Amino acid sequence: MHAPLKTLERPTFADGRNAPIGALRAFVTLLVIAHHTAMAYHPYAPAPKAFDAPPILWTAFPVVDPQKVGAFGILTLVNDMFFMSLMFFISGLFVAQGLRTKGSGGFLKGRALRLGVPFVIGAGLLAPLAYYPAWLQSGGAPSLGAFAQAWTRLPFWPGGPAWFLWVLLAFAAIVAALHALAPGAIDALGRLAKGAEAKPGRFFLGLVAVSLAAYLPLSMTTPFGHWTMIGPFSVQTARIGHYLVYFLAGVAVGAAGVGQGLTDPDGKLARRWWLWQLAPIAPIVGGVATLILAFSPNPPPRPFLDLFGGLMFALACAALSFAALATFLRFVRKTGPIGASLQANAYGMYLLHYVFTSWLAWMLLPQAWGGLAKGAAVFVGATALSWLLTMALRRMPLLGRIL
Repeated sequence: MHAPLKTLERPTFADGRNAPIGALRAFVTLLVIAHHTAMAYHPYAPAPKAFDAPPILWTAFPVVDPQKVGAFGILTLVNDMFFMSLMFFISGLFVAQGLRTKGSGGFLKGRALRLGVPFVIGAGLLAPLAYYPAWLQSGGAPSLGAFAQAWTRLPFWPGGPAWFLWVLLAFAAIVAALHALAPGAIDALGRLAKGAEAKPGRFFLGLVAVSLAAYLPLSMTTPFGHWTMIGPFSVQTARIGHYLVYFLAGVAVGAAGVGQGLTDPDGKLARRWWLWQLAPIAPIVGGVATLILAFSPNPPPRPFLDLFGGLMFALACAALSFAALATFLRFVRKTGPIGASLQANAYGMYLLHYVFTSWLAWMLLPQAWGGLAKGAAVFVGATALSWLLTMALRRMPLLGRIL
């Protein structure tokens, strides 16, 4: 049997009004796996070079296959516009419930166990394991000792997807401290989301405005795509405030109760789901146009690119997030056994999948299947293996409480 899960704030997603959120969370996890799969076959993936040669790009491209897929460039571009922001939003939905039932101390203790321990394992063990193929493809000797020596000489400690965990833990600590110092703050946040079930467009515009205000100052003063890296702690510099806004938006929506307000399956967002599928089109096109202009022979001044590109990013992120949320609110009412298993194991799959996407892509390098077939094989294989391994690990007493 699975280990007891009572000690952590683990919501039940499978049925009822929580079902759409659980399904959405599992879907975003699959998007993460697809994203990391596609990077090996990205049309603009950089050619492998010396392991320590700057800029160190293998942190994003652990394996680079010469067989490319042009569509994977669009997939990763669109994914990057919203999927981690949406993950922060979903993570914030159940924070108010946890704070009310456990208090700031109990909530933070649970978060530290469920996020802090996996971060240490993910950054300390899983990341080096996932990046070992990058060492091999760069011409490194097939020796763990040589790899370890090269790894420890890097200017930072690549943590892979574990970056999300420490940032989420930091956000949780901020909200827990806020709740301890001002117990009414969470309810005040909830009032900002009041009426969103009837007027989702108003909440959408507010989210765009606040996230843009958080994003632009950093975006305009840091290099494009810059990551802040201190030891194993990394985050995309321009997006840290933007991610916090999405997390707090999730806290605000969740303060009214999941399945209520914006997440009401009978609300206007769900009823007009089809209209929200059209909303991302224009900002996505605008974002692509910004990139084309930025890398053209005669690009416009950077302030224009930053302002226009930042606006397109904020609009696309919110529109894609609302489109996904609306779809799942409209069509998911209950979850079958396979879906329930996917939801229950999604967190572990997020933690483990990067090892499998890297190693499977490396193992398929000699094959002449074409990038699309390889990508499909890696995605299916990484999903299945991380799913099965998570199921096995959750049967262990301590890991079952965390995963």
